Amino acid sequence: MSFGADNPGHSLLADIGGTNARFALADCNTTAPLLEDSVREYVVADFPSLADAARHYLDETGAKAEHGVFAVAGRVDGDEARITNHPWVISRARTRDALGFRDLKLVNDFAAQAMATSLLTPADVVAIGGAQWSPAPLSEPRTYAVIGPGTGLGVGGLVIRDGRRYPLETEGGHVSFPPGTPEEIEILERLSAQFGRVSNERLICGPGLVNIHRALSEIAGEDPGPMQPADITARAAAGDPRSMRTLDVFCAVFGAIAGDLVLTTGAWDGVFLTGGLVPKLLTNLQHSGFRQRFEHKGRFSAAMARTPTLAIVHPRPGLLGAAAFAVEAFGGKA
Repeated sequence: MSFGADNPGHSLLADIGGTNARFALADCNTTAPLLEDSVREYVVADFPSLADAARHYLDETGAKAEHGVFAVAGRVDGDEARITNHPWVISRARTRDALGFRDLKLVNDFAAQAMATSLLTPADVVAIGGAQWSPAPLSEPRTYAVIGPGTGLGVGGLVIRDGRRYPLETEGGHVSFPPGTPEEIEILERLSAQFGRVSNERLICGPGLVNIHRALSEIAGEDPGPMQPADITARAAAGDPRSMRTLDVFCAVFGAIAGDLVLTTGAWDGVFLTGGLVPKLLTNLQHSGFRQRFEHKGRFSAAMARTPTLAIVHPRPGLLGAAAFAVEAFGGKA
């Protein structure tokens, strides 16, 4: 199948993680820019460089593009990006030249997650709690927060003003963990003995499930032995009380810090929950203390009750956000 041979409005998109590289095309001059049937996924270890993987995609699909937006799971520092869990070092200029592009933008993958919120539809999200959300045109000002537990905890936001999108890149996952119950105070004490300073990321991510479970086990005077996040979710599904409690604590703390994020950023228009754990724990989030702790903010509880919390179930939000970046950068350009 061939894409975009005669359309200079097409942009090559990439969402690059430590294991997989996803590519697609965007039509930068439409309201739904991500071309869903153009998506392909490859194993990054199969290619010596990002440029080689991108060239393979273009050759395999027959796609044509003159510019691109590549979202990478790592820090973007000027012209260069490093993938956190893979040895690729990406130079924007060298990759652009290798592909023969007029322009190429490198963006952080969580900045792309934030940008994706502007293109989501009601079918792409599941509301946690009763506050409802509906998309708004870019002409209406909006402020959204984004928080996503996966290998770590990503935190960001999106400000929409005067028809333009401004993603906020933060390190909010490294904010200090604020316990809200006596049990969480005990968990903090256990984790402090192990780590010293305890950030939200120490609890709200895949390894955080293990940290919470171990702390609960130590409080009970037991040693759970080595565990992986999947062990805890599997045991919880089988009815193991401590694993079930681990998920309860995880969801409650997740809700509390998502609420703090609204207060910090003024994201009264909604918080989007993303990251690898959210789809896996969707039922737990819906039937947990997440929303109660989200809303429980003293004098602002009534305002919090009106703020939507939305689990993203779109299968490729990273590519969707890269498409939004492409529209901002290249829309209307021949």
